[in-house]
Amino acid sequence: MKDLSRNLTMLCDFYELTMSNGYFECGMKDKIVYFDVFYRNNPDNGGFAIVAGLEQVVEYINDLHFTEEDIAYLRTKGCFSEAFLEFLKDFKFNGDIWAIPEGTVVFPGEPLMIVRGRAIEAQFIETYVLMMLNHQSLIATKAARLTRAAKGRAISEFGSRRAQGADAAILGARAAYIGGVNATACTITDLAYGVPATGTMAHSWVQMFDTEYDAFKTYCEIYPNNATLLVDTYNVIESGIPNAIRVFNEVLAPKGIRKCGIRIDSGDITYLTKKVRKMLDDAGWTECKIVISNSLDEYLIRELIRQGAEVDAFGVGERLITAKSDPVFGGVYKLCAVEREDGSIKPKIKISENVGKITTPHFKKVYRLRGRDTGKAEADLLCVWDETVDDTKPLEIFDPHHTWKRKTLENFTATELLVPIFKDGKQVYELPTLADIRRHCEEEIAGMWDEVRRFSNPHNYYVDLSQKLWDIKTEMLKARGAYHDDTEK
Repeated sequence: MKDLSRNLTMLCDFYELTMSNGYFECGMKDKIVYFDVFYRNNPDNGGFAIVAGLEQVVEYINDLHFTEEDIAYLRTKGCFSEAFLEFLKDFKFNGDIWAIPEGTVVFPGEPLMIVRGRAIEAQFIETYVLMMLNHQSLIATKAARLTRAAKGRAISEFGSRRAQGADAAILGARAAYIGGVNATACTITDLAYGVPATGTMAHSWVQMFDTEYDAFKTYCEIYPNNATLLVDTYNVIESGIPNAIRVFNEVLAPKGIRKCGIRIDSGDITYLTKKVRKMLDDAGWTECKIVISNSLDEYLIRELIRQGAEVDAFGVGERLITAKSDPVFGGVYKLCAVEREDGSIKPKIKISENVGKITTPHFKKVYRLRGRDTGKAEADLLCVWDETVDDTKPLEIFDPHHTWKRKTLENFTATELLVPIFKDGKQVYELPTLADIRRHCEEEIAGMWDEVRRFSNPHNYYVDLSQKLWDIKTEMLKARGAYHDDTEK
C-alpha cells in the first residue's frame, strides 16, 4: 500500500549514507556496480522459498528522493560534505533492476534481484530492498507451507495483533495471500490490496450477554448470512453446540439459510471436532462448517488431519504473521561486479572462512530447467550474463561443490527467471495483480516434485553454475588462496 504522506528515503542504515558520501568524495560516485540480492538457507529447513515484496520495492524506487528536512538533518550529523548534501537535493535512482517475479519458487544462492547503477544509488537502496524482500518472502513461504498442510481446506490469516507493527501486519497479510492463504482478519489489507477480510466474533461478544444463547441469537439475527459462532467460551459440547443448533433452527432455518459455521479456539481439537460434527449432522446441519484456531502451524494442521479431525477451515495467527518457527529470511545484498571504463565487467567476490558466505561473482542470469514431458523443475542454472542456454541440445550440469556429481539433461526447457524491472531509472515492468501473483505461486509450487515439497528432509534441489561461471569463481578463489577441491574427497 502506497502511503504518499510518508517519505521512506531515510529508512536506511546509516552506513549507506557514510559510504555514499565516501564514494562522492573519492570520485567513485559514477562508477557502475552490480549487486545481487540472495538468501542462504530455506526457512524451516524446507525445500524452497517463495519470493515476495517486489511491488513495494518498485513503489519505493519510484518515490526515492531527499526532502529539505532530510538534508537539514544530515547536516547536523557533521560528517557529510556540503557538496554531497547538494548532490542529494536532486538524487534519484537512475539504474537498472532485474528481479524474479513475486510468487516464484526460489532457492538459496540464486539472485532474487540484481541492481546495476552508479555506486551511490545502487548502494543506497540496500536496506529497503532487503527489508521488503526478506519480510514478505518469509511470510509467503510460511503461508505456502500451511496451505500445503491444509490439503485444500481454507486458511485465514489471524495474526495482526501479534505482528511486529502496522506494516508487518498489512504487508504480512498480503504476502500470506500470495502464499495461498484465503483470507485475512486485517481489514486494511482488504482495503489496500483486495485480500478478502473475514471475521465474526470474539469471546467478549459472548460474555457481553446474559446467556450464550442470547449472544448467538442476537448475532444470527444481525448477520444471518455470515453466522459463524464461537462455541468454546464456556463448554463446547455441553452448551456451545446445543445453543448454536438451537439458534440455527430458530433464526436461520425459517429464512431458508443453511450456510453457517462454528469456530473452536481451544481444547482437544480432534476429539471436539469429531463430536461436534456428529452433533451438527444429527441435527440436520450437515452444511455447517467447522473452523478451528489457536496457535496453529503446518505441523499441527497436518497432524490434526492425520488424526481425522473434522475441520473445514483454519485460522492461523502468530505462527504465520511472525513466521515464529524461523522468523528471519536472511537475504543479503552483495557486490558481485563493477564496470571498467571500457564497459567490460570485472567480477567481484566476497571470501569467508565460513564457506556458506562465499559469494558467486559476476553479472548473472538464472535459468530454470524443466522437463519438457513432466513440466517439473529439475534444477536452476546460474550463468554469466552473456551466456545463453540452448534447450534444443543436451546440457550437462554439475554440483558446484562436488563437481563429480553430473547429470545430462535432455528434452528440457530453459526459462530465464530474472526479468527487467527498471531501465535507466524508468519502470519497464507492469506490476501484476495480487490475484495473478497468487495464481503464479500456485502454479510454481505445482511445478515442483513432491520430494522438494516435503516438510521434513526435502530433496536437495540443485542450483548449479555454468562451466564458465564455475571457472571464473574457482580462479578468483585460487588467486586468493581460498580454493578447496571437494572432488578430492
